[in-house]
Amino acid sequence: MKPSSEGFSGIIGRSSSMLRLFTLVGKLAEDDLSTVLIQGESGTGKELVAKAIHANSPRARNNFVPVNCAAIPEDLLESELFGYTKGAFTGATTSKIGRIEYANGGSLFLDEIGDMKPALQAKLLRVLQEREFEPVGGLKPIPVDVRIIAATHCNLEQMVAEGRFREDLYYRLNVIPVLIPPLRERAEDIPLLIEHFINRVGQTKKKPLLGFDAVALAALTQYPWKGNVRELENLIHHMTILYGGSWVGYHDLPEKYRIGPPPEPLRQPQTEELDTVGPSEQILLSSSTTIIREVWQETGVDFNTLVNEFETQLIVRALKLSQGNKKEAARLLNLKRTTLLEKIKKKELVDTWSEEEGNA
Repeated sequence: MKPSSEGFSGIIGRSSSMLRLFTLVGKLAEDDLSTVLIQGESGTGKELVAKAIHANSPRARNNFVPVNCAAIPEDLLESELFGYTKGAFTGATTSKIGRIEYANGGSLFLDEIGDMKPALQAKLLRVLQEREFEPVGGLKPIPVDVRIIAATHCNLEQMVAEGRFREDLYYRLNVIPVLIPPLRERAEDIPLLIEHFINRVGQTKKKPLLGFDAVALAALTQYPWKGNVRELENLIHHMTILYGGSWVGYHDLPEKYRIGPPPEPLRQPQTEELDTVGPSEQILLSSSTTIIREVWQETGVDFNTLVNEFETQLIVRALKLSQGNKKEAARLLNLKRTTLLEKIKKKELVDTWSEEEGNA
């Protein structure tokens, strides 16, 4: 699977750092035997990257099994990973397979592996070295073909130096390191992520969020995002609940996102891709004053053309938010349904947004 203009295999981004990441993920997917260590701050999307590696590899037809090593109590993690035999301990009335065996032929994703205790690290090392394991209480090793993809927000190299993580396991895991950049280092992806989350959250709401004005968007691109992409997604949920059906301005943002005076309105980067976008679509992404400066020429403007393009983009946006439901799109635009249908027909948008009349 090749990267699109918006991302790769469910991971959103088109900044240079993310494009490099997508290239690396593609190469890792082709080689489905090497162990992978994904590093990055909390909320950067480590599990998404792990899923992308699995989904684009020959192992995709088998299970992707995630295990959060920090979320499972230490005394239960061993039996969760390796399974157990009947009578292995009090209460073990039947045998149970572990997640390693369940992932046989597929991928085992060990999230927050830095929280795994040394005794369990030794048993995992054997899986990597010998390609076999023993269930708790078992005597006979079981062969397994599983790819280990580990992830952590910790500095494992420092933990090795401090004696808190096995050095031999670290080098076994760190065959191919993958570093996910924090959101603050790829601010150009923030508008794209915002649009993605607005569309996704809007699918479950009666009144989807229309978007953020240019000043609010500028403020969000300047924010450091300690919680990274997860924090941004939570903000979109928050704003949708409060301002569904309308636009969010700078002063509507929670106080923590309003650092200092309002910033200059965000200007869209002049890329080849944006050169193909009409001025009316840029109007939806920028403040009116910014757009007026951009489209105004010494000879004046073509008022009717600009108004028509702006109207077209509003209709397209409403149809997109409503999943093509014309009745809902008319409600978002505060138009009669018949009026909207006439405009769609006049602008020849029928082929793009055709649907069964019963769903309209």
